[in-house]
Amino acid sequence: MSGGPVEDEGATGDVRPTDDSGRARGAGDGTGGTGGGDGTGGTGGKDDGRGATHGTGPDAAVGYRVWALPGLPEVQRGDDLAKIIAGAEPGLADGDVLLVTSKIVSKAEGRLVEASDREAAIDAETVRVVARRGALRIVENRQGLVMAAAGVDASNTPAGTVLLLPEDPDASARTIRAGLRDTLGVDVGVVITDTFGRPWRTGLTDVAIGAAGVRVLDDLRGGTDAHGNPLSATVVATADELAGAGDLVKGKASGLPVAVVRGLPHVVAEDDGEGTRAMVRGARDDMFRLGTSEAVREAVIQRRTVRAFTDEPVDPGAVRRAVAAAVTAPAPHHTTPWRFVLLESARSRTRLLDAMRDAWIEDLRGDAKSEESIAKRVRRGDVLRNAPYLVVPCLVTDGSHTYGDPRRDAAEREMFVVAMGAGVQNFLVALAGERLGSAWVSSTMFCRDVVRDVLALPEDWDPMGAVAVGHAAEAPGTRPERDAGTFVEVR
Repeated sequence: MSGGPVEDEGATGDVRPTDDSGRARGAGDGTGGTGGGDGTGGTGGKDDGRGATHGTGPDAAVGYRVWALPGLPEVQRGDDLAKIIAGAEPGLADGDVLLVTSKIVSKAEGRLVEASDREAAIDAETVRVVARRGALRIVENRQGLVMAAAGVDASNTPAGTVLLLPEDPDASARTIRAGLRDTLGVDVGVVITDTFGRPWRTGLTDVAIGAAGVRVLDDLRGGTDAHGNPLSATVVATADELAGAGDLVKGKASGLPVAVVRGLPHVVAEDDGEGTRAMVRGARDDMFRLGTSEAVREAVIQRRTVRAFTDEPVDPGAVRRAVAAAVTAPAPHHTTPWRFVLLESARSRTRLLDAMRDAWIEDLRGDAKSEESIAKRVRRGDVLRNAPYLVVPCLVTDGSHTYGDPRRDAAEREMFVVAMGAGVQNFLVALAGERLGSAWVSSTMFCRDVVRDVLALPEDWDPMGAVAVGHAAEAPGTRPERDAGTFVEVR
Protein backbone atom coordinates (compact mmCIF):
# COMPACT_ATOMS: atom_id res chain seq x y z
CA MET A 1 0.00 0.00 0.00
CA SER A 2 1.96 2.98 -1.26
CA GLY A 3 -0.40 5.90 -1.19
CA GLY A 4 -3.30 4.73 1.01
CA PRO A 5 -5.98 2.05 0.98
CA VAL A 6 -8.05 1.14 -2.02
CA GLU A 7 -11.76 1.90 -1.89
CA ASP A 8 -12.94 -1.57 -0.84
CA GLU A 9 -10.88 -1.57 2.36
CA GLY A 10 -13.43 -0.02 4.69
CA ALA A 11 -14.91 3.41 5.30
CA THR A 12 -12.70 6.18 3.97
CA GLY A 13 -12.56 9.93 4.13
CA ASP A 14 -10.60 12.08 1.70
CA VAL A 15 -10.07 15.69 2.79
CA ARG A 16 -8.87 18.00 0.02
CA PRO A 17 -9.35 21.51 -1.28
CA THR A 18 -11.74 21.71 -4.25
CA ASP A 19 -11.82 23.76 -7.40
CA ASP A 20 -14.74 25.99 -8.42
CA SER A 21 -16.71 22.98 -9.67
CA GLY A 22 -16.56 21.31 -6.25
CA ARG A 23 -14.30 18.52 -7.61
CA ALA A 24 -11.37 17.67 -5.37
CA ARG A 25 -8.16 18.88 -6.96
CA GLY A 26 -5.87 16.02 -7.85
CA ALA A 27 -8.62 13.45 -7.44
CA GLY A 28 -9.62 10.73 -9.84
CA ASP A 29 -6.61 10.74 -12.09
CA GLY A 30 -4.11 8.82 -9.99
CA THR A 31 -1.64 11.69 -10.15
CA GLY A 32 -1.56 12.65 -6.50
CA GLY A 33 -4.14 14.57 -4.53
CA THR A 34 -4.79 13.55 -0.98
CA GLY A 35 -4.06 9.87 -0.76
CA GLY A 36 -3.13 9.70 -4.45
CA GLY A 37 -1.82 6.45 -5.84
CA ASP A 38 1.43 6.78 -7.74
CA GLY A 39 3.32 9.57 -6.03
CA THR A 40 3.68 11.62 -9.20
CA GLY A 41 2.32 14.79 -7.66
CA GLY A 42 -1.02 16.45 -7.18
CA THR A 43 -2.32 19.85 -8.03
CA GLY A 44 0.64 22.18 -7.63
CA GLY A 45 2.38 19.82 -5.24
CA LYS A 46 4.05 16.52 -4.64
CA ASP A 47 2.55 13.41 -3.07
CA ASP A 48 4.64 12.29 -0.11
CA GLY A 49 3.59 8.65 -0.45
CA ARG A 50 1.54 8.83 2.74
CA GLY A 51 -1.68 10.13 1.31
CA ALA A 52 -0.90 13.85 1.64
CA THR A 53 0.05 16.43 -0.94
CA HIS A 54 2.37 19.28 -0.07
CA GLY A 55 2.72 22.00 -2.68
CA THR A 56 4.50 25.30 -2.96
CA GLY A 57 2.17 27.35 -5.15
CA PRO A 58 -0.78 29.42 -3.95
CA ASP A 59 -3.21 26.76 -5.17
CA ALA A 60 -1.25 23.80 -3.76
CA ALA A 61 -3.47 21.06 -2.38
CA VAL A 62 -2.90 20.17 1.26
CA GLY A 63 -4.91 17.46 2.92
CA TYR A 64 -5.01 14.14 4.66
CA ARG A 65 -6.79 10.81 4.37
CA VAL A 66 -8.68 8.91 7.04
CA TRP A 67 -10.07 5.40 6.79
CA ALA A 68 -11.47 2.75 9.11
CA LEU A 69 -10.02 -0.76 9.32
CA PRO A 70 -12.51 -3.51 8.45
CA GLY A 71 -12.36 -7.11 9.49
CA LEU A 72 -11.11 -6.78 13.06
CA PRO A 73 -12.17 -9.74 15.23
CA GLU A 74 -14.16 -9.45 18.44
CA VAL A 75 -11.57 -8.45 21.03
CA GLN A 76 -11.17 -10.63 24.09
CA ARG A 77 -9.33 -10.20 27.36
CA GLY A 78 -5.58 -10.58 26.88
CA ASP A 79 -5.60 -9.93 23.12
CA ASP A 80 -2.59 -8.10 21.67
CA LEU A 81 -4.18 -5.08 19.97
CA ALA A 82 -0.98 -4.11 18.17
CA LYS A 83 -0.82 -7.48 16.44
CA ILE A 84 -4.52 -7.38 15.60
CA ILE A 85 -4.17 -3.91 14.05
CA ALA A 86 -0.99 -4.86 12.21
CA GLY A 87 -2.76 -7.88 10.74
CA ALA A 88 -5.64 -5.73 9.53
CA GLU A 89 -3.42 -2.97 8.13
CA PRO A 90 0.13 -4.20 7.41
CA GLY A 91 0.72 -1.13 5.21
CA LEU A 92 0.94 1.31 8.12
CA ALA A 93 3.66 3.87 7.52
CA ASP A 94 5.78 6.20 9.60
CA GLY A 95 3.76 9.30 10.48
CA ASP A 96 0.36 7.59 10.42
CA VAL A 97 -1.95 8.13 13.39
CA LEU A 98 -4.11 5.29 14.76
CA LEU A 99 -7.46 6.23 16.32
CA VAL A 100 -8.47 3.36 18.59
CA THR A 101 -11.88 3.21 20.26
CA SER A 102 -11.49 2.83 24.04
CA LYS A 103 -13.99 -0.03 24.18
CA ILE A 104 -11.67 -2.54 22.51
CA VAL A 105 -8.78 -1.36 24.68
CA SER A 106 -10.89 -1.95 27.79
CA LYS A 107 -11.90 -5.41 26.59
CA ALA A 108 -8.28 -6.39 25.87
CA GLU A 109 -7.22 -5.12 29.31
CA GLY A 110 -9.93 -7.05 31.14
CA ARG A 111 -11.99 -4.04 32.19
CA LEU A 112 -15.25 -5.95 31.73
CA VAL A 113 -16.53 -6.38 35.29
CA GLU A 114 -19.48 -7.98 37.02
CA ALA A 115 -21.95 -5.29 38.03
CA SER A 116 -25.63 -5.96 38.41
CA ASP A 117 -26.07 -2.30 39.41
CA ARG A 118 -24.59 0.13 36.88
CA GLU A 119 -25.15 3.04 39.27
CA ALA A 120 -22.93 1.37 41.87
CA ALA A 121 -20.24 0.92 39.23
CA ILE A 122 -20.49 4.62 38.37
CA ASP A 123 -20.16 5.47 42.07
CA ALA A 124 -16.98 3.42 42.28
CA GLU A 125 -15.40 5.22 39.31
CA THR A 126 -16.48 8.72 40.38
CA VAL A 127 -14.14 11.22 42.04
CA ARG A 128 -16.68 14.07 42.17
CA VAL A 129 -20.09 14.88 40.75
CA VAL A 130 -20.07 17.83 38.37
CA ALA A 131 -23.79 17.92 37.57
CA ARG A 132 -26.83 15.76 38.16
CA ARG A 133 -30.18 15.86 36.39
CA GLY A 134 -32.41 13.01 37.48
CA ALA A 135 -30.59 9.76 36.82
CA LEU A 136 -28.01 11.41 34.55
CA ARG A 137 -24.71 12.25 36.19
CA ILE A 138 -21.78 14.19 34.73
CA VAL A 139 -18.78 13.30 36.87
CA GLU A 140 -15.03 13.49 37.08
CA ASN A 141 -13.71 9.94 36.99
CA ARG A 142 -10.53 8.30 38.21
CA GLN A 143 -8.74 9.18 34.97
CA GLY A 144 -9.46 12.89 35.53
CA LEU A 145 -12.00 13.00 32.69
CA VAL A 146 -15.30 14.84 33.06
CA MET A 147 -17.97 12.83 31.28
CA ALA A 148 -21.36 11.18 31.60
CA ALA A 149 -21.60 8.16 33.89
CA ALA A 150 -17.82 8.14 34.53
CA GLY A 151 -17.42 6.35 31.20
CA VAL A 152 -19.08 3.20 32.55
CA ASP A 153 -20.62 1.43 29.53
CA ALA A 154 -23.36 -1.18 29.72
CA SER A 155 -24.00 -1.40 25.97
CA ASN A 156 -22.87 -4.40 23.92
CA THR A 157 -21.79 -6.26 27.04
CA PRO A 158 -23.19 -9.48 28.57
CA ALA A 159 -26.06 -9.10 31.02
CA GLY A 160 -24.87 -8.29 34.53
CA THR A 161 -21.60 -6.73 33.33
CA VAL A 162 -20.32 -3.26 32.52
CA LEU A 163 -17.22 -2.04 30.73
CA LEU A 164 -14.95 0.45 32.46
CA LEU A 165 -12.55 2.80 30.72
CA PRO A 166 -8.90 1.76 30.49
CA GLU A 167 -7.13 2.22 33.82
CA ASP A 168 -4.47 4.44 32.19
CA PRO A 169 -5.36 5.33 28.58
CA ASP A 170 -1.99 7.02 27.96
CA ALA A 171 -0.19 3.85 29.01
CA SER A 172 -2.52 1.83 26.77
CA ALA A 173 -1.58 4.03 23.82
CA ARG A 174 2.12 3.61 24.59
CA THR A 175 1.73 -0.17 24.62
CA ILE A 176 -0.02 -0.23 21.22
CA ARG A 177 2.56 2.13 19.73
CA ALA A 178 5.47 0.03 20.97
CA GLY A 179 3.79 -3.13 19.69
CA LEU A 180 3.33 -1.70 16.21
CA ARG A 181 6.95 -0.59 16.15
CA ASP A 182 8.04 -4.10 17.09
CA THR A 183 5.66 -5.81 14.64
CA LEU A 184 5.84 -3.54 11.58
CA GLY A 185 8.91 -1.41 12.25
CA VAL A 186 6.94 1.84 11.93
CA ASP A 187 6.70 4.90 14.13
CA VAL A 188 3.06 5.92 14.35
CA GLY A 189 1.01 8.01 16.70
CA VAL A 190 -1.75 6.37 18.72
CA VAL A 191 -4.85 8.07 20.11
CA ILE A 192 -7.36 6.26 22.36
CA THR A 193 -10.80 7.77 21.78
CA ASP A 194 -14.10 7.88 23.60
CA THR A 195 -17.42 9.62 23.03
CA PHE A 196 -18.17 12.83 24.92
CA GLY A 197 -20.97 15.33 25.09
CA ARG A 198 -19.93 18.99 25.24
CA PRO A 199 -21.09 22.07 27.14
CA TRP A 200 -23.08 24.54 25.04
CA ARG A 201 -23.48 22.06 22.17
CA THR A 202 -26.01 19.38 21.30
CA GLY A 203 -24.65 16.08 20.04
CA LEU A 204 -21.75 13.78 20.75
CA THR A 205 -18.26 13.56 19.31
CA ASP A 206 -15.14 11.51 19.89
CA VAL A 207 -12.27 13.03 21.87
CA ALA A 208 -8.85 11.80 22.89
CA ILE A 209 -8.58 10.16 26.32
CA GLY A 210 -5.14 8.64 25.78
CA ALA A 211 -2.25 9.26 23.40
CA ALA A 212 1.32 8.28 22.62
CA GLY A 213 3.60 9.70 19.98
CA VAL A 214 1.17 12.52 19.22
CA ARG A 215 1.58 16.23 19.84
CA VAL A 216 -1.74 16.46 21.64
CA LEU A 217 -1.74 20.27 21.84
CA ASP A 218 -0.51 22.81 19.31
CA ASP A 219 0.36 25.94 21.29
CA LEU A 220 0.22 28.93 18.94
CA ARG A 221 0.53 31.56 21.65
CA GLY A 222 3.22 34.09 20.91
CA GLY A 223 2.73 33.81 17.16
CA THR A 224 0.63 35.95 14.84
CA ASP A 225 -2.35 35.35 12.59
CA ALA A 226 -2.54 36.02 8.85
CA HIS A 227 -3.09 39.73 9.54
CA GLY A 228 -0.20 40.05 11.96
CA ASN A 229 -2.39 40.09 15.07
CA PRO A 230 -0.79 38.45 18.10
CA LEU A 231 -2.14 35.08 19.24
CA SER A 232 -2.44 35.13 23.00
CA ALA A 233 -4.86 32.31 23.81
CA THR A 234 -4.81 29.88 20.88
CA VAL A 235 -3.94 26.34 21.92
CA VAL A 236 -5.30 23.82 19.42
CA ALA A 237 -6.53 20.45 20.76
CA THR A 238 -4.90 18.44 17.98
CA ALA A 239 -5.56 15.04 19.57
CA ASP A 240 -9.28 15.81 19.86
CA GLU A 241 -9.39 16.94 16.24
CA LEU A 242 -7.81 13.66 15.19
CA ALA A 243 -10.32 11.72 17.31
CA GLY A 244 -13.19 13.56 15.64
CA ALA A 245 -11.79 12.82 12.19
CA GLY A 246 -11.58 9.13 13.04
CA ASP A 247 -15.14 9.08 14.33
CA LEU A 248 -16.43 10.22 10.93
CA VAL A 249 -15.37 6.90 9.40
CA LYS A 250 -15.59 4.60 12.41
CA GLY A 251 -19.16 5.59 13.24
CA LYS A 252 -21.00 4.69 16.41
CA ALA A 253 -22.62 1.45 15.30
CA SER A 254 -20.57 0.25 12.35
CA GLY A 255 -18.33 -2.20 14.18
CA LEU A 256 -15.22 -0.33 13.01
CA PRO A 257 -13.25 0.49 16.17
CA VAL A 258 -9.95 1.58 14.57
CA ALA A 259 -9.19 4.28 12.01
CA VAL A 260 -6.01 5.57 10.41
CA VAL A 261 -5.15 9.17 9.57
CA ARG A 262 -2.45 9.56 6.94
CA GLY A 263 -0.87 12.75 5.68
CA LEU A 264 -0.28 14.67 8.93
CA PRO A 265 3.22 13.54 9.94
CA HIS A 266 3.87 16.83 11.72
CA VAL A 267 1.51 15.80 14.53
CA VAL A 268 3.53 12.64 15.26
CA ALA A 269 6.35 12.97 17.79
CA GLU A 270 9.52 10.91 18.03
CA ASP A 271 8.94 10.10 21.68
CA ASP A 272 5.71 9.05 23.38
CA GLY A 273 5.04 12.57 24.60
CA GLU A 274 3.09 13.71 27.63
CA GLY A 275 -0.20 12.09 26.66
CA THR A 276 -3.70 13.46 27.13
CA ARG A 277 -3.15 14.33 30.79
CA ALA A 278 -1.82 17.60 29.38
CA MET A 279 -5.29 18.28 27.98
CA VAL A 280 -7.13 18.08 31.30
CA ARG A 281 -7.78 21.61 32.52
CA GLY A 282 -6.75 22.21 36.11
CA ALA A 283 -9.38 23.03 38.71
CA ARG A 284 -8.16 26.59 39.21
CA ASP A 285 -8.54 27.42 35.52
CA ASP A 286 -11.84 25.58 35.04
CA MET A 287 -14.57 28.18 34.68
CA PHE A 288 -17.26 25.50 34.32
CA ARG A 289 -16.26 23.05 37.02
CA LEU A 290 -19.82 22.48 38.20
CA GLY A 291 -23.35 22.42 36.85
CA THR A 292 -25.62 25.31 37.77
CA SER A 293 -27.38 23.71 40.75
CA GLU A 294 -24.16 22.12 41.99
CA ALA A 295 -22.29 25.43 41.68
CA VAL A 296 -24.90 27.20 43.81
CA ARG A 297 -24.63 24.59 46.57
CA GLU A 298 -20.85 24.49 46.34
CA ALA A 299 -20.60 28.28 46.56
CA VAL A 300 -22.55 28.25 49.82
CA ILE A 301 -20.43 25.46 51.25
CA GLN A 302 -17.14 26.97 50.09
CA ARG A 303 -17.87 30.29 51.77
CA ARG A 304 -15.28 30.32 54.54
CA THR A 305 -13.97 32.92 56.97
CA VAL A 306 -10.55 34.06 55.76
CA ARG A 307 -8.34 35.94 58.23
CA ALA A 308 -5.10 36.30 56.25
CA PHE A 309 -4.83 37.93 52.85
CA THR A 310 -2.21 38.46 50.17
CA ASP A 311 -1.21 41.90 48.89
CA GLU A 312 -2.96 41.26 45.58
CA PRO A 313 -5.40 44.10 44.86
CA VAL A 314 -9.13 43.42 44.98
CA ASP A 315 -11.08 44.03 41.79
CA PRO A 316 -13.72 46.67 42.66
CA GLY A 317 -15.91 45.27 39.90
CA ALA A 318 -15.97 41.87 41.64
CA VAL A 319 -17.15 43.53 44.87
CA ARG A 320 -19.89 45.38 43.05
CA ARG A 321 -21.05 42.14 41.44
CA ALA A 322 -21.23 40.64 44.93
CA VAL A 323 -23.32 43.61 46.06
CA ALA A 324 -25.66 43.01 43.13
CA ALA A 325 -26.12 39.44 44.40
CA ALA A 326 -26.57 40.65 47.97
CA VAL A 327 -29.53 42.88 47.18
CA THR A 328 -31.53 39.97 45.77
CA ALA A 329 -32.08 38.69 49.32
CA PRO A 330 -35.62 38.52 50.71
CA ALA A 331 -36.84 41.56 52.64
CA PRO A 332 -40.10 42.60 54.34
CA HIS A 333 -42.73 44.78 52.66
CA HIS A 334 -40.88 44.78 49.30
CA THR A 335 -38.24 47.05 50.81
CA THR A 336 -34.52 47.21 50.01
CA PRO A 337 -32.98 47.65 53.46
CA TRP A 338 -29.33 47.05 52.46
CA ARG A 339 -26.58 49.60 51.97
CA PHE A 340 -22.91 48.72 51.40
CA VAL A 341 -20.17 51.24 52.11
CA LEU A 342 -17.04 50.32 50.12
CA LEU A 343 -13.77 51.48 51.68
CA GLU A 344 -11.49 51.39 48.67
CA SER A 345 -8.78 53.79 49.84
CA ALA A 346 -6.20 52.97 52.50
CA ARG A 347 -6.86 56.38 54.07
CA SER A 348 -10.57 55.73 54.59
CA ARG A 349 -9.87 52.29 56.08
CA THR A 350 -7.23 53.62 58.47
CA ARG A 351 -9.39 56.54 59.65
CA LEU A 352 -12.29 54.23 60.44
CA LEU A 353 -10.24 51.52 62.14
CA ASP A 354 -8.29 54.02 64.25
CA ALA A 355 -11.51 55.65 65.47
CA MET A 356 -13.08 52.24 66.20
CA ARG A 357 -9.95 51.14 68.08
CA ASP A 358 -10.02 54.25 70.26
CA ALA A 359 -13.70 53.73 71.06
CA TRP A 360 -13.08 50.09 71.91
CA ILE A 361 -10.19 50.93 74.21
CA GLU A 362 -12.39 53.45 75.99
CA ASP A 363 -15.09 50.80 76.49
CA LEU A 364 -12.57 48.24 77.76
CA ARG A 365 -11.09 50.69 80.23
CA GLY A 366 -14.61 51.40 81.43
CA ASP A 367 -14.88 47.66 82.03
CA ALA A 368 -11.75 47.90 84.21
CA LYS A 369 -9.71 45.67 81.89
CA SER A 370 -5.94 45.69 82.31
CA GLU A 371 -3.77 47.35 79.67
CA GLU A 372 -2.36 43.94 78.79
CA SER A 373 -5.85 42.53 78.33
CA ILE A 374 -6.87 45.55 76.28
CA ALA A 375 -3.86 45.21 73.96
CA LYS A 376 -4.63 41.53 73.45
CA ARG A 377 -8.27 42.21 72.60
CA VAL A 378 -7.48 45.09 70.27
CA ARG A 379 -5.17 42.84 68.25
CA ARG A 380 -8.25 40.86 67.23
CA GLY A 381 -9.06 43.75 64.94
CA ASP A 382 -5.97 43.06 62.85
CA VAL A 383 -8.04 40.96 60.44
CA LEU A 384 -9.71 44.19 59.32
CA ARG A 385 -6.55 46.28 59.42
CA ASN A 386 -4.57 43.79 57.31
CA ALA A 387 -7.24 43.38 54.65
CA PRO A 388 -6.74 45.22 51.34
CA TYR A 389 -10.45 46.07 51.10
CA LEU A 390 -13.24 46.70 53.61
CA VAL A 391 -17.00 46.83 53.27
CA VAL A 392 -19.41 48.12 55.90
CA PRO A 393 -22.93 46.73 55.37
CA CYS A 394 -25.65 48.96 56.83
CA LEU A 395 -29.32 48.38 57.63
CA VAL A 396 -31.94 50.97 56.68
CA THR A 397 -35.44 50.44 58.08
CA ASP A 398 -37.25 53.36 56.49
CA GLY A 399 -39.82 50.95 55.07
CA SER A 400 -40.72 49.38 58.41
CA HIS A 401 -44.14 49.62 60.05
CA THR A 402 -44.81 51.14 63.45
CA TYR A 403 -47.52 49.51 65.57
CA GLY A 404 -47.17 51.33 68.88
CA ASP A 405 -47.01 47.87 70.47
CA PRO A 406 -43.56 46.90 71.89
CA ARG A 407 -44.02 43.24 70.96
CA ARG A 408 -44.95 43.85 67.34
CA ASP A 409 -42.46 46.72 66.94
CA ALA A 410 -39.68 44.39 68.15
CA ALA A 411 -40.79 41.69 65.71
CA GLU A 412 -40.80 44.28 62.91
CA ARG A 413 -37.21 45.24 63.70
CA GLU A 414 -36.20 41.58 63.81
CA MET A 415 -37.67 41.00 60.34
CA PHE A 416 -35.37 43.67 58.93
CA VAL A 417 -32.35 42.32 60.82
CA VAL A 418 -33.01 38.86 59.37
CA ALA A 419 -33.23 40.40 55.87
CA MET A 420 -29.91 42.13 56.53
CA GLY A 421 -28.33 38.82 57.49
CA ALA A 422 -29.62 37.26 54.28
CA GLY A 423 -28.09 40.10 52.28
CA VAL A 424 -24.73 39.78 54.00
CA GLN A 425 -24.74 36.01 53.44
CA ASN A 426 -25.50 36.54 49.74
CA PHE A 427 -22.62 39.02 49.63
CA LEU A 428 -20.13 36.64 51.24
CA VAL A 429 -21.16 33.73 49.02
CA ALA A 430 -20.88 35.89 45.91
CA LEU A 431 -17.39 37.00 46.97
CA ALA A 432 -16.42 33.34 47.25
CA GLY A 433 -17.72 32.86 43.72
CA GLU A 434 -15.36 35.66 42.66
CA ARG A 435 -12.47 33.76 44.33
CA LEU A 436 -12.27 36.36 47.07
CA GLY A 437 -11.95 35.48 50.72
CA SER A 438 -13.88 37.36 53.37
CA ALA A 439 -14.39 37.70 57.10
CA TRP A 440 -17.50 39.27 58.63
CA VAL A 441 -16.65 41.00 61.92
CA SER A 442 -19.32 42.52 64.16
CA SER A 443 -17.23 45.41 65.55
CA THR A 444 -19.02 48.34 63.85
CA MET A 445 -22.25 47.35 65.58
CA PHE A 446 -20.68 48.32 68.93
CA CYS A 447 -19.75 51.86 67.86
CA ARG A 448 -22.34 52.87 65.31
CA ASP A 449 -22.17 56.58 66.10
CA VAL A 450 -18.41 56.55 65.56
CA VAL A 451 -18.76 54.76 62.23
CA ARG A 452 -21.49 57.08 61.01
CA ASP A 453 -19.41 60.11 62.01
CA VAL A 454 -16.16 58.97 60.37
CA LEU A 455 -17.85 57.80 57.16
CA ALA A 456 -20.35 60.67 57.08
CA LEU A 457 -23.34 58.31 56.92
CA PRO A 458 -27.00 59.28 57.46
CA GLU A 459 -28.34 58.83 60.97
CA ASP A 460 -30.78 56.11 59.89
CA TRP A 461 -28.00 53.88 58.51
CA ASP A 462 -27.16 51.23 61.10
CA PRO A 463 -23.71 49.63 60.53
CA MET A 464 -24.04 45.86 60.79
CA GLY A 465 -20.42 44.77 61.16
CA ALA A 466 -17.58 45.02 58.67
CA VAL A 467 -16.39 42.63 55.98
CA ALA A 468 -12.69 42.15 55.27
CA VAL A 469 -12.17 41.23 51.62
CA GLY A 470 -9.10 39.96 49.81
CA HIS A 471 -7.33 37.04 48.20
CA ALA A 472 -6.75 34.28 50.75
CA ALA A 473 -3.11 33.85 51.77
CA GLU A 474 -3.70 30.11 52.06
CA ALA A 475 -6.47 27.64 51.41
CA PRO A 476 -8.84 27.25 54.36
CA GLY A 477 -8.56 24.01 56.30
CA THR A 478 -11.04 21.20 55.91
CA ARG A 479 -14.35 21.98 57.54
CA PRO A 480 -15.69 19.14 59.71
CA GLU A 481 -18.93 17.80 58.32
CA ARG A 482 -22.06 18.63 60.24
CA ASP A 483 -24.93 16.19 60.35
CA ALA A 484 -27.95 18.14 59.15
CA GLY A 485 -30.16 15.77 61.12
CA THR A 486 -28.95 17.23 64.41
CA PHE A 487 -30.38 20.60 63.38
CA VAL A 488 -33.77 19.30 62.27
CA GLU A 489 -36.99 18.62 64.13
CA VAL A 490 -39.87 17.09 62.21
CA ARG A 491 -43.45 17.57 63.29
